[in-house]
Amino acid sequence: MKKTLLAIISGLLLSLTANAQGEYLPPFAKNKIYVASSLSGLGLSYNANEKWNLGVDAKGGWLFEDNWMVTGTLGYDYRHCGSNSLLLGAGARYYIEQNGLYLGAGANYVHEHNFDDLRPTVQLGYAFFLNRYVTVEPELYYNQSLKSHSDYSGFGLRIGVGIYLY
Repeated sequence: MKKTLLAIISGLLLSLTANAQGEYLPPFAKNKIYVASSLSGLGLSYNANEKWNLGVDAKGGWLFEDNWMVTGTLGYDYRHCGSNSLLLGAGARYYIEQNGLYLGAGANYVHEHNFDDLRPTVQLGYAFFLNRYVTVEPELYYNQSLKSHSDYSGFGLRIGVGIYLY
């Protein structure tokens, strides 16, 4: 009887220990930190004012609730024709059903030589996990210029690499 009771207690302790060490957190769980960089342009974006550009962005975020992230962006766009621009933005993302598909929205302040603009943006992307922390994130986006819709509004494709930290 003592051996049976000892075996049951040992089994319970082992199962509790194994469960605590192997605790699974969903990929987009609350309180994760997000860091990313991305490239845009490369002939894969369009607006009436530019023919070719290369955009480099750095993004940080925090999942304040499961599947909901607040983000901040700092970017630089190089244009072959025209002036280069700096970008500072804030936004939010919603991850759909823990599968990696996300919807995003935000606003970007864009500064060019003698030109400032506020551009609301929407995104549709997918976070493809390479391992437990690192993602490749293709994203379609649309930027709406409030200063000159016909010249500076546009859409494009952005490719990024993200890291989700606990």
